Amino acid sequence: MSRPDAAQRVPLERLISSRSRSIDASGIRKVFDLAVNLKDPINLSIGQPDFPVPEVMREAAANAVRENRSGYSVTQGISELHAAIWKHLEKDVGWKGPTQDLGNIVTSGTSGGLLLSLMAVLDAGDEFIAPDPYFVMYPQIAKMIGAQCTLCDTYPDFRMTAERVEPLITPRTKAVLVNSPSNPCGTVMSGAEMRDLVDLCERRGVLLISDEIYDEFCFPDARENGCCPSPARYTDQCLLIRGFGKTYGCTGWRLGYAAGPMALVQEMAKLQQYSFVCAPTPLQWGVIPAFDCDLSPAIAEYARRRDMVVKAFEGVAEVARPGGAFYAFVQVPKRLGLTATQFVEKAIERRVLVIPGKVFSERDTHFRLSFATNPAKLEEGLGILRALMSA
Repeated sequence: MSRPDAAQRVPLERLISSRSRSIDASGIRKVFDLAVNLKDPINLSIGQPDFPVPEVMREAAANAVRENRSGYSVTQGISELHAAIWKHLEKDVGWKGPTQDLGNIVTSGTSGGLLLSLMAVLDAGDEFIAPDPYFVMYPQIAKMIGAQCTLCDTYPDFRMTAERVEPLITPRTKAVLVNSPSNPCGTVMSGAEMRDLVDLCERRGVLLISDEIYDEFCFPDARENGCCPSPARYTDQCLLIRGFGKTYGCTGWRLGYAAGPMALVQEMAKLQQYSFVCAPTPLQWGVIPAFDCDLSPAIAEYARRRDMVVKAFEGVAEVARPGGAFYAFVQVPKRLGLTATQFVEKAIERRVLVIPGKVFSERDTHFRLSFATNPAKLEEGLGILRALMSA
């Protein structure tokens, strides 16, 4: 049988699914594309810690490779890591497990945990509520699975309170997704705010999913003021999703975990079996020592950089003081007459990379700045941004 010539072939574009077409390429990547020809850029855009993975973790991962622990693990993850996770959760939030009602699963990053959890809960047409501003993945997951992501407007203080969430709940709402400390804002909810959100979800029969990728990155002053990143301190009827990448500087290891109601965790395990299969086995061994690592020096350094950011914009722009993570969400002064995207383009012309707010929001009024970078570069970049705002 002869092959068709080029004119007879079906164009590949006709084979692409509507699902895939509905998903936008990351706006963060678009910024990188704009900056590709910059010499010596000041990169305040990347959401990745700039400290090394703790030596004890690197050595544990290397030992696992040397000892040929490189085959599949069970879908749920190796038992030794499970034991370390439960020990940590008992100390951190008071959960003792596993039990008949409470389980956990090791996932391929926090992103893997988010995808599995929403696939397990939502049917086509179902809804979940997420904050605006949001982590870029949230609305895109909805498109992947045929669900609806309803955005909760949290401007100007970026707090996803029960008062703001409740009017958005409909008969199709199955989950509320909260992120504290947040990306892109660095906001940390208070214990009272989180308790109210727990009470709302339990009263309305809605699952509360807590994206806690930055759970250890809560600054001391936020903790002192009663801020609490986890709803698990008030209930065991929520789903915690946590990870190792941001906290311990090993983003490329792609390791996270989810813990919560056993019935939900079992469904996630079933879906993982036919998708991710399991998280990377040698690296599961690598993160077992993570919970014993002292992160206080790194967190103190990031708190110092946070203070640099807040001070840099005093008198020229509004910025909600971050309580955790390593981001600030900065409002472009209205007097400039610019959208955030236009301001970011001007910043790129001056070699400074930041991300326009519309990547994370329905609005284009703010930009995200990451202070996970060299302090000298951060100071230089902040000076340039302030000068652009003061012009």
